[in-house]
Amino acid sequence: MVLIGLVGKTNVGKSTFFKAATMTDVEISNRIFTTIKPNEGIGYVTSPCPCREIEKPCNPNNSKCINGTRFIPIKLLDVAGLIPGAHEGKGLGNQFLDDLREAPVLIHVLDVSGTTDSEGNPSKNHNPIEDIEFFENEVNLWYAKIFQREWNRMAKESEITKSDFEKQIMNRFSGLGIKKEDIHKAIEMSGVDPTSPTKWIDEDIFEFAKNLRKISKPIIIAANKMDLPEAEKNLKIVKEKFPEKIIIPCSADYELALRTASEKGLISYMPGSDDFEVLKSLTKDQEDALETIRKFLKRFGSTGIQECLNKAVFDVMNYIVVYPVEDETHWSDKKGRVLPDAHLVPKGTTARELAYRIHSEIGERFIGAIDARTKRKVGADHELKDRDVIKILTR
Repeated sequence: MVLIGLVGKTNVGKSTFFKAATMTDVEISNRIFTTIKPNEGIGYVTSPCPCREIEKPCNPNNSKCINGTRFIPIKLLDVAGLIPGAHEGKGLGNQFLDDLREAPVLIHVLDVSGTTDSEGNPSKNHNPIEDIEFFENEVNLWYAKIFQREWNRMAKESEITKSDFEKQIMNRFSGLGIKKEDIHKAIEMSGVDPTSPTKWIDEDIFEFAKNLRKISKPIIIAANKMDLPEAEKNLKIVKEKFPEKIIIPCSADYELALRTASEKGLISYMPGSDDFEVLKSLTKDQEDALETIRKFLKRFGSTGIQECLNKAVFDVMNYIVVYPVEDETHWSDKKGRVLPDAHLVPKGTTARELAYRIHSEIGERFIGAIDARTKRKVGADHELKDRDVIKILTR
């Protein structure tokens, strides 16, 4: 299952974001280090379900479909808050960073309102630009520290044995989820010589580690607390400072309020939408609160929470959704369930690779596939497209 890490300093709304996205019961507090052990929960990314095309209700098995929108599960990890010096073990730094090893993408929950200082204490007019710079620097230093610990031994071994240094890095640090192509690209970006790693100085190692982190653990910024007074002004400043970054205005508080009201049957609300429908009589306070949230939705298009998850998976990780079926005519499995399973796979995944993802035995018996829309047979190397409905043929 796709994993996303929720990160940031303490007291910025990470746990509220996590609860709003997963509806998992976690402690939410303004105390420092409320989150000590990482919280794990299931969130969802959304995609138009192919059932819209056949005007037939689907029967989701590993996901769910609501009014023609497929909700595909992903795992969210809410880790302990970060403070300056975390890469040296300050606060819960070592634990925080180790918890992130397997997450291929991070969502940095940023207090864009400026109401918390660099250590998460209540503040006024704190500059959120400082938080972005400090956070990325801490993660980059963590990466560099990991490599520096073993660099001399690894570099000497590579030069003596004349082995592939990029492959050696990949094998030695496989726990970071890095690929050989990531390492190759980071080396090129850093302008260093992979055939003479013993000549790399500390600055070279840091530059390589920083570039590798950018490639292997990209960061989306969730500009949270957009419902507070200074947030909109600060958002503009942050976007001007970092035009290359994905920055999404968010209100985790509003998303949590909407999902809670929806669970209680007070409103009908689809995560990621720009409005909701009131279903029951409300108190004056409830009406006023929901009207304030409605104005926010109209202004920003959504609370931003669902957009963050979708951006992380579909735009940053570059994943697509595919639907394997056994009956290409009715788009169903052998039990007659229509579009039962939605699989998140990297863009570029082939028909044969999908077969192996479903089950190793199916992959071994693979002989071809059928595109259920066109009814055409495709080969093993056929690259799947987003929302493909595909039948795997086996011998």
